[in-house]
Amino acid sequence: MTRKFLFVLGSARPEGNTEILARKAAEQLPSDVEQRWLNLAELPLPDFEDRRHDGTRPRARPRPTGDNEATLLDATLEATDIVIVSPLYWYSLSATVKRYLDYWDAWLETPEIAFKDTLKDRTLWGVTALAHREEEVADPLIGTLRNTAAFFPMRFGGVLLGNGTRPGHVLEDDEALARAKTFFAQEPPLARYPYDN
Repeated sequence: MTRKFLFVLGSARPEGNTEILARKAAEQLPSDVEQRWLNLAELPLPDFEDRRHDGTRPRARPRPTGDNEATLLDATLEATDIVIVSPLYWYSLSATVKRYLDYWDAWLETPEIAFKDTLKDRTLWGVTALAHREEEVADPLIGTLRNTAAFFPMRFGGVLLGNGTRPGHVLEDDEALARAKTFFAQEPPLARYPYDN
């Protein structure tokens, strides 16, 4: 299968440090690897409704068509590799990325797409920029993505971390730029929950 990378941009600022770092990593991908970049700020989703225990409506959801949810669903299903590009906001994912992942729950309730089986063995990656020099403050973000991958289970390539506050600041982080050159070259392992190790 030809690899298809979906980059899901979740920053509140266009062309911010996280996106810059993700694009530096993406430059290293082979030319035959498809790349699609979707900005969640340009594809807003309504508040997520959890219908799993609502006796007034069916649990199964119809496949969305013709809207932002449909665009994101189709792109997610087509991707072999999904890259969550989210700055570290209050030590975790941005609100738009969290909402996108909440919709994964809805897509699990859409029978015809077999969302869990489709994502199984695909790869989830993350890229983030943070203001702290202490990278462990990103542990909640990393844990969210690793555990999301473990649920399916998907492969998990880890999270590329960079340091930056003002726009373009990450370009001064030589270590992050060096890691970006080989980030997507690794063979990601199957994700596991921490208690399975």
